[in-house]
Amino acid sequence: MDSMRIVGGKPLVGKIHISGAKNAALPLMTACLLTDEKLTLGNVPHLADIATMANLLGQLGVELGLNGHHANNGHTGRAMDFTAKNLTSVIAPYDLVRKMRASILVLGPLLARAKEAKVSLPGGCAIGTRPVDLHIEALRAMGAEITIENGYINARAPHGLQGAEIVFPTVTVTGTENIMMAAALAKGTTTLVNTAREPEVTDLAHCLQAMGAEIDGIGSDRLRITGKDRLHGASHDVIPDRIETGTFVMAAAITNGDLELIGARMGHLNSVARVLEGAGVALTETERGLRAHRVNGLHGTDVMTEPYPGFPTDLQAQMMALMCVAEGASMITETIFENRFMHVPELRRMGANITVHGSSAMVRGVKKLAGAPVMATDLRASVSLALAGLAAEGETMLNRIYHLDRGYERLEDKLAACGATIERVKQAA
Repeated sequence: MDSMRIVGGKPLVGKIHISGAKNAALPLMTACLLTDEKLTLGNVPHLADIATMANLLGQLGVELGLNGHHANNGHTGRAMDFTAKNLTSVIAPYDLVRKMRASILVLGPLLARAKEAKVSLPGGCAIGTRPVDLHIEALRAMGAEITIENGYINARAPHGLQGAEIVFPTVTVTGTENIMMAAALAKGTTTLVNTAREPEVTDLAHCLQAMGAEIDGIGSDRLRITGKDRLHGASHDVIPDRIETGTFVMAAAITNGDLELIGARMGHLNSVARVLEGAGVALTETERGLRAHRVNGLHGTDVMTEPYPGFPTDLQAQMMALMCVAEGASMITETIFENRFMHVPELRRMGANITVHGSSAMVRGVKKLAGAPVMATDLRASVSLALAGLAAEGETMLNRIYHLDRGYERLEDKLAACGATIERVKQAA
């Protein structure tokens, strides 16, 4: 298992190209199941989760093709072709789904087009329960017959799915995406109320529109989808990754550096920019993206995670790392997932002063963090420890970095190019 060796204390200065968004690319990939024509996606990041999804789609009979790197709008990601002309299976097996929760996103499209699906209950991160009940209840409201047996969701809609009004009791990103895709091929009109408004959801809606879907209310918390008999192929570019952007913004801030993030979009990070402004970090738009640097020291500031457009839960761990070296105290409150403070004991090993009270963490800034051996527990926790290592005195060895590879493309290369002392250490087999 590879590790990451980081020697801290150097300001990061330079330019970093932001990759395509993992959380946008995964649902976009499953949208190929809605048509027998080719879907081409540009700016697809090179990540473990993308490979897992490609493998799953391949097992369902999707033909996949790489048509090389292409640069447009500052994007440098790969372009990939997906053709689901002949679906050879409707089963998403446990051995693939357990690696990644986003595999549940094949359920809606498969059910809508093939009229049946058998999908393993998902595994993935260790950051708490993320129930799929909301997906199942919504599909039942659309006429699906669903049972859960031996760890699998067995879904059938022999007469096709029917439009319905669905009110989500809580905001669910994958639930919104799954049902939006299912509704695109359902009979009649589906209204989704209390939908997720994340840019990744909007990106999927725009791709579905390009495939011929009729969707009103994009970007709002109420979507109206008029089902079509069939969708056609399309080409679509994945949006830049706002979580990767926010992570590198905090890397600039924690090292007292100055980074330009090429391809980043300010419009996706307004809540983050507001919080960071209070901490003394400036985010300004450039012709090619965003610039991030400190203005007048680093100050403790309070933050609470919320569904979009609020502060993202996926940037909470990175924000906590930043607050560990800020002047004064900050209160960080997590409202989305339980078990999302697993990075706290590891940050403490590096000298951080953090006290957890239920869903809130009180962080009292320290003058310096000290390098230490630490262990990643989930994707965002792992990168928060990398950030802490960049700011710490001495050497940090970050173990279990396979979590990082799920969500960050060439992290060490991007950081090293801006002055970080960071390298991947291969473990002997």
